[in-house]
Amino acid sequence: MEVSNVRADRSRTWFIERVSYRAEENCLAHALVIAIARLNNDPNYKAYSKGWKIRPLVKQLLETSGIDLKNGADIPELTRFQEHLREYKIVVYAGLHCDSVMFQGQVETDKRINHLFDELRQHYHVIANLTGAMAKRYVCEACNKCFEFGVVHICDQTCSDCTISPPCVSAGIRMPCDLCNRLFESAVL
Repeated sequence: MEVSNVRADRSRTWFIERVSYRAEENCLAHALVIAIARLNNDPNYKAYSKGWKIRPLVKQLLETSGIDLKNGADIPELTRFQEHLREYKIVVYAGLHCDSVMFQGQVETDKRINHLFDELRQHYHVIANLTGAMAKRYVCEACNKCFEFGVVHICDQTCSDCTISPPCVSAGIRMPCDLCNRLFESAVL
């Protein structure tokens, strides 16, 4: 697979789910359907990623969202898709560096779908494994920073106890967990 803005290290392309170039004008919708299917363990995920059985789902997504991709997809279209797909956080990278975030949806969910935008071909792909694609051992999804080791990263956008993002709301009293015998800032679900 040849992704234009990923020339230096071909081994990283293993972690990117390529969207067929035959899906030219609707590649963002194709990438969204593939990423959602992968995230939800859809049994048709492999077929979608190969370009099979995906057209009806893409058509349905475009019709229900009211988005027209005939002139391509940029930030306004990404914003509208994010408003339509509120249960997923859409993150688009313009390159394979943690600081190259082109778009990040502003929704509170743990279901995150990562895409790579190929600037030369104006095409979207699915990042199947973010740490592999970025060639780092740890990627903080809350602040989009990469590290060789996650234990050295202290993020103010995650809970210091359970590492969930956004951080837990402190009740002022540390609450014990019956499962692990640790103390947390809020009730453990």
